[in-house]
Amino acid sequence: MTNEDNKKIVQFIFKMGTMRKLPRIHRQVFLTDDMSDNIATHSYRVTVIGWFLAKMEKVDPYKVAMMCLIHDMPEIRSNDHNWIHKKYVKIFEEEIKQDQLGTLPFNDLKEIVDEYDKRESKEAILAKEADLLDQLFLLREYVWQGNKEAQIWLEGKPGQGGEKDKYLERFKTESGKAIARVAINEDPSSWWNELWTDKNR
Repeated sequence: MTNEDNKKIVQFIFKMGTMRKLPRIHRQVFLTDDMSDNIATHSYRVTVIGWFLAKMEKVDPYKVAMMCLIHDMPEIRSNDHNWIHKKYVKIFEEEIKQDQLGTLPFNDLKEIVDEYDKRESKEAILAKEADLLDQLFLLREYVWQGNKEAQIWLEGKPGQGGEKDKYLERFKTESGKAIARVAINEDPSSWWNELWTDKNR
């Protein structure tokens, strides 16, 4: 390793740190000022979800976790765009990935991202499902707080219904479907229901 290699690694890590400063743009359509939802927090939970899916499907959890961890890295340069923006904005993602990862002293990250983008391997499919699951978890959290726009995204407009079923259709693996089925109906605060006590130790 040369000093120049070390410099590239350091710059890369600084760049990764800026993901904390990039809000996810669906805040615009959800009409929320939830500043806790940024590219870094999203990627963190996607990584944890991906690890569980990899274990459930008996594939390489390291590879899935790494795909999840860096799946939105190009947004450091292009920013996050929702499906309204994507109708009008062209993103040169291949160029971004080459500039970000192609000059690092190790090729692994570029290879992992390329594999993720192809969505051919089981690991890549699971990493994408982890991404979708984090969105599902976020929608459930927003609906729980009374966000009507998130409820429409998740359940459809009143009287139409069927959106939950459409959401579940996005999953290809049995593990992804299983987690989605539970998450779509689970109360976001259920994790602490049996922990609460009025007694001090």
